[in-house]
Amino acid sequence: MTAGSALGHARVGARFGPFLPVDLGNGVTLDYYEKRDEPIQSQHYAFLVPDERFDAVIARLEAVGVTYYADPRRKEPGRINRLFGGRGAYFDDPDGHNMEIMTRPYARP
Repeated sequence: MTAGSALGHARVGARFGPFLPVDLGNGVTLDYYEKRDEPIQSQHYAFLVPDERFDAVIARLEAVGVTYYADPRRKEPGRINRLFGGRGAYFDDPDGHNMEIMTRPYARP
């Protein structure tokens, strides 16, 4: 899976030292750091996406064969959740990080 296929208009930039920048095209750049000399520790990344873009993100995941889940424990494959009045889903990136997309931010007390 390439960054562009999962993220839509993302563009991978030139390597800068150990970083590989992914320009999301909206003023946000994710700088990935590659470590080859030790195991990667799994992380969780959540992205707030506009409701009108959510279906397109799910369609891109399906198009490249990425399984998504309604829950972070991966008990509901191919389903989305409806937490906090929005929609959301979880999926793994190629390095095993737990990615989350949601249309409404978490409700905070």
